[in-house]
Amino acid sequence: MHIPGTTLASVSLSGRSEGAVKALRGFRKDRHHVPDAVNATTQAFLGKLCEEELREEAEALFQRTRDTLAYKRKDLALDLGSGSAVLTARDFTVEFTYALLESDPSRYAVERTLHSLRDAAVIDQPEVNGLFSGWFTALVFTLSRGVSVEAVIDAIEGLPEDIALRVTYPSDCRECVLSVPGVDAVVRCSGATLAVEFPRAGSPRELLEAFAQVREAFVLTRDATLAGLL
Repeated sequence: MHIPGTTLASVSLSGRSEGAVKALRGFRKDRHHVPDAVNATTQAFLGKLCEEELREEAEALFQRTRDTLAYKRKDLALDLGSGSAVLTARDFTVEFTYALLESDPSRYAVERTLHSLRDAAVIDQPEVNGLFSGWFTALVFTLSRGVSVEAVIDAIEGLPEDIALRVTYPSDCRECVLSVPGVDAVVRCSGATLAVEFPRAGSPRELLEAFAQVREAFVLTRDATLAGLL
């Protein structure tokens, strides 16, 4: 698997889970109320409620990472904050973030993000993929120069019919979603970022292999706008 270094440097892998605020261990039914809005106060409240779950999961990952990859003390550090944690390892960084859902403040999401990969060889390690098996559903990277969403749409709609790339988009063209036949993923372009989203959670290697297939499909179009995206 060949992933260009410039691409790898900007890549992050993310996955998320959701839960009810009242199910957090820090929630006390006799003196707490479920949030009905998302603001700085309710987010700070969530940060206190999730302390136990966050600390437990982050510490467990710290120990698994240390044991699995035989890291020494200087190779690994864990920092805990309000509603967030950062595990900084020699070969990568993992962040955990708790946030209330805008659509339903009585629930929260936990975003888990892997980034700052040292090199592609890290993804080839079975131990690393074992650590994060089933964690991630999206691969996101920042476009170094940005891109016009309208230009991406026009490029795809202008391709010959035998080039099997498809695109959908809202009327305001704030983003577009591309599909590649044979690849079980969609590509969401916002102009500033490009996200490859998967219907099922997978390991880092599984997501990056699918990304390589998407990249190949873009390059094969021979369209400068599309090939330049990846």
